[in-house]
Amino acid sequence: MKPKQSSAVLEKASPYIMLAPYIFFIAIFFGYAFLRTLYFSFTDYNMFSKPVWVGLKNYADLFRNVQFGRAFKNSVTFSIIVTFFQTIFALILAIVLNTKIRGIKFFRALYYMPSVTSSVVITLIFMWLFQRNGIFNYLTTSFLERKAIIGAFFASLVVLQVLMVITERTRKQPCSWFEPSFILASALLSLVVVWLLQFAGVVSPNPGVEPVRTIWLNTRQTIPEWAGKLGIPRPLVAIMILNTWTTAPTMMLLFLAGLQDIPSELYEAAAVDGATGFAAFRHITLPGLKHVTYLVVTMGLIGTLQMFDQVAIIGDQAPLESVITLAYFVYHNAFPGSAVPRIGAASAAAMVLATFTFILTWIQRKLSRA
Repeated sequence: MKPKQSSAVLEKASPYIMLAPYIFFIAIFFGYAFLRTLYFSFTDYNMFSKPVWVGLKNYADLFRNVQFGRAFKNSVTFSIIVTFFQTIFALILAIVLNTKIRGIKFFRALYYMPSVTSSVVITLIFMWLFQRNGIFNYLTTSFLERKAIIGAFFASLVVLQVLMVITERTRKQPCSWFEPSFILASALLSLVVVWLLQFAGVVSPNPGVEPVRTIWLNTRQTIPEWAGKLGIPRPLVAIMILNTWTTAPTMMLLFLAGLQDIPSELYEAAAVDGATGFAAFRHITLPGLKHVTYLVVTMGLIGTLQMFDQVAIIGDQAPLESVITLAYFVYHNAFPGSAVPRIGAASAAAMVLATFTFILTWIQRKLSRA
């Protein structure tokens, strides 16, 4: 072989040589494991005896299993709701933290902390917060006691903000309805207004409110209660709140990187043309974040469908049917404590979860292209 030809072959082969360790790792720990799981899904296997081929029996049994139906419903509900809210919350955080103010790096690190904190520790803290006498119920009670004061504050803030903006526009000065300096001034003046209203006795706290004693975990109640079986189990809602809070900061970093990649010249040109902040967000920011949004939503769907650790940590604190997901259903059948493992059923459920995840991400990809 000529030196030039050998050099060309080596150049083409070099990427595969560099990727060889990673490909080997994927093939052994994922590819082989996937094929074994696929095989076990067609067998009756308990880890102590030889697998017995049963065909599609495990899949047929799954769809007759009430617990599997609950797990499927909980997983779909959890995935859609958490992915939606964590995407919105992450985008808002990214926009706020993309501003150029003093000490912004500190706030970026602060908001990212939930993502690097141990999931076990965070879940245990939230279990304490969701107790009957926990912080969530205490804050709800405090809000109900002071809802008149809070309502007066926000009503005053809106009125003052509108008056300031209208005054500025009557002077032929361009001004957004959400001008930050006006919002700050309106908030400070609203505090004074609320203090005066309290001093005059117009508004005051209501100490007669019954303390809220909502049971968040150890209950089978749904939200909303009138929806019955169509409602979302309250313990699952608590896990949704926890999961959204812990995963949104990771998605925030992706949105933040996408925002910083959008040329500032586009916003300057839009400002020259008289575009408002919302118009710039709609026609510049959102299209510029299209690919990042696809990545965030895809990662969110995959991550939420595989949610397992928080259900396992909560354990007996909540009824199993209220919090069980497909991932936990697989674990519960593979490692059922003192009972005999049902590896065949667990493998079949794992294949259903993998197939459903693939279909959902494929649909999401098609919709994002549209």
